[in-house]
Amino acid sequence: MAKTITSRPNIFGGTNHYDEHGKKIGESRPAIFGGTNHYDAKGHKIGYSRPGILSDDVQVHYDTHHNRVGTSRIGITGYENHYDNHGHKVGYTRENIFFGKTTKLNSKK
Repeated sequence: MAKTITSRPNIFGGTNHYDEHGKKIGESRPAIFGGTNHYDAKGHKIGYSRPGILSDDVQVHYDTHHNRVGTSRIGITGYENHYDNHGHKVGYTRENIFFGKTTKLNSKK
């Protein structure tokens, strides 16, 4: 079973993330020197993302200890595909028809 996350822009320039029950599970905000910082529902920083070296279509994701944990890149379908640190696809993100984005991540059961 896949985990579904809905992301919507907020009025402060960031993006709020909600689980399939509508509960806020985190927020992403632009970083001062580029990229994006990611926070959990309590506001604790859990990682960050930066554009790839060769392309802005690639985002590289890191944890708070600066360990690379995955990448995201635009696929042929126009969806943003997400990969773990070993290159295995773990999900995708697509634009919603009306507002925001929906992410589907593979379950780790």
